[in-house]
Amino acid sequence: MYNAFFGFKESPFNLTPDPAFLYRSPQHEEALANLVYGVHSRKGFVVLTGEVGTGKTTMLECLQDYLASHRTEFAFLFNSRISVEQFFEMIAYDLDLKCNRTSKTEVLFALNQLLLDNAGHGRTTVLIIDEAHNLEWDVLEEVRLLGNLESRREKLLQIVMAGQPEFDRKLDAPSFWQLKQRIALRCSLRPFYEEETFEYIGTRLARAGMPEQTVFPPELLTEIHTRSQGIPRVINALCDNLLLTAFALESRVVSLEMLDEVSDDMRLEWPGKRVAVARTRLRDRSAAESPFFTPGD
Repeated sequence: MYNAFFGFKESPFNLTPDPAFLYRSPQHEEALANLVYGVHSRKGFVVLTGEVGTGKTTMLECLQDYLASHRTEFAFLFNSRISVEQFFEMIAYDLDLKCNRTSKTEVLFALNQLLLDNAGHGRTTVLIIDEAHNLEWDVLEEVRLLGNLESRREKLLQIVMAGQPEFDRKLDAPSFWQLKQRIALRCSLRPFYEEETFEYIGTRLARAGMPEQTVFPPELLTEIHTRSQGIPRVINALCDNLLLTAFALESRVVSLEMLDEVSDDMRLEWPGKRVAVARTRLRDRSAAESPFFTPGD
């Protein structure tokens, strides 16, 4: 809606995990490098964790792009609230296994044959599971057992699991120690530092067609970081709403008043919110007491 107004070629702050808009912060570069290395080196199990909205799914999308460009077969399970039967059916569907996909036994035989064929031709096969913290114990146990598919020299199936921090805590439970022992590589994502938030916003605006951003004043960028707490998904939502508000008011620069309104609409909570709210009320009261103020302004 606001793209033409600001001169964007595309929306800079979509909430979808688009690898084209990847901000290559050091931690994201490291996480992606670990995922690629783990798969290439056939380490078996690789785990990626991070708070909600820190970019885990974007990392998995980047990994999928990499695998596709190298013609590496992979299955991607994006819905982790599934039964054992659904788990095997989804694997069979994604890998296009020629078998009765509702039969666990047939799926396992077909999967094992595929893995052996691929390994015999020097090819890698990957299973990617998003939202792994939602997996039930019986499904996690099946994931662990798939890790037993191996030759004398290497793991035949490379398994990448991404989840929220509770997945790490889940793996620390005594009942999961066998799976935890098999994890060869771990990486994690944290919220951005303030400087990273600034660079993140600038990178996305440049990718959308504004190489030198003039929409967000420096002091406002600091406020956006504080209120988003450095979480990329929240930054995107805030900036998208701010651009829409600025467009509606025909302003090419975002103001603190706009940020206050958007933050209130989004029901955001952040450290120091009470001070910000008190400041806003004081500003509104001062405006109302001004001799130039008229009701309805």
